[in-house]
Amino acid sequence: MRSLGTLDPYMVFLNHGSYGATPRPVQAEQQRWRELMEAQPVRFMVAHAPREIRRAADSLAAFLGAAGQDIGFVENATAGVTAVLRSFDFKAGDEVITTDHVYNAVRNTLHHRLEAAGARLVTVELGMPTPSAGDTHDRVMAAVSPATRMIVIDHVASFSAAVLPVGEIAKSARARGVAVLVDGAHGPGLLDLDVPALGADWYVGNCHKWLCAPKGAGFLWAAPARQGGLHPPVISHALDQGFAAEFDMVGTRDASAWLSVPAAIAMHQDLGGAELRARNRAVALDAGGRLAERWGTSLGAAPAQFGGMITVRIPGGLPPGREHAERLRRWAWDEKRVELVVSAFEDAHWLRLSVPAYISAEDCAAAGPAIEAGLKALTS
Repeated sequence: MRSLGTLDPYMVFLNHGSYGATPRPVQAEQQRWRELMEAQPVRFMVAHAPREIRRAADSLAAFLGAAGQDIGFVENATAGVTAVLRSFDFKAGDEVITTDHVYNAVRNTLHHRLEAAGARLVTVELGMPTPSAGDTHDRVMAAVSPATRMIVIDHVASFSAAVLPVGEIAKSARARGVAVLVDGAHGPGLLDLDVPALGADWYVGNCHKWLCAPKGAGFLWAAPARQGGLHPPVISHALDQGFAAEFDMVGTRDASAWLSVPAAIAMHQDLGGAELRARNRAVALDAGGRLAERWGTSLGAAPAQFGGMITVRIPGGLPPGREHAERLRRWAWDEKRVELVVSAFEDAHWLRLSVPAYISAEDCAAAGPAIEAGLKALTS
């Protein structure tokens, strides 16, 4: 897998979770689509693209346990969140529940949409380390009130890397008449997924992260009962012609990232599929456990709550705050050529390790010395 990539060979890339890394065969597939488009742009846009986008949606849906007509492509998970929130009829006094682990771009989208409607965002404090799945469920559901219209919950929290109990939350929310939007940005390729079985109303995800598709390949899955009145962020010629048609036709755009998703899925399956995901998780758990033991700290959640991405508390020394977390991250890159994520939460800093197919246990081990040297340099 490493030989198939185009990553800088002189670095240790432990931050696959942010933007992914697209291997050469999938890059070649994207270029093939671009050449077909530019060979006859009109015919491609008018005749070929609509048909091929649906084929790609069918392929992705099969991977997610879903139906193709329930999948709409978007540029990224945040665009899918935006589509749902803009299409939902919020009124003054309504409430939406999320957690303190929500992705910042989604938090901003929530504030922007709800403030315009006179609605309110309720944030459930989970803290770090992340509580158990049962405790997380209970805290979220305890925040539900008669004014609650929607719960927006991460499947895999970007900050903590913890897998949250979205299926259990969706089941309890449905019993109380509350809609659930799952931000599954990290889900495809990291977790074993059956999206409809989760019981949510909407699920958004990215294919450019753990499936290694080209950048700009996100999707929105909507339960059939939730597709009426659901519009993409860009309104174009297919307005009111149905969910799939509207999301397929959003004006002139390069759809090659979407059309390359089947190639990315095929490569993921060729590399082992479920076995690959299990291998990545095993390496991440081992690496995270070793670092926590080395530093005398803790993981960001119980081991059972992680996939192939894990968080470890960094030893004290740096002042609290995002500014100092960013200083440490930049130092590791500038001085050790190790690309990793350092985040600040309350009075602690946390390291997030991503383990895709091309990352080994030895690669993960490089994080420890890099962090330790950075702490020494920045606090001396």
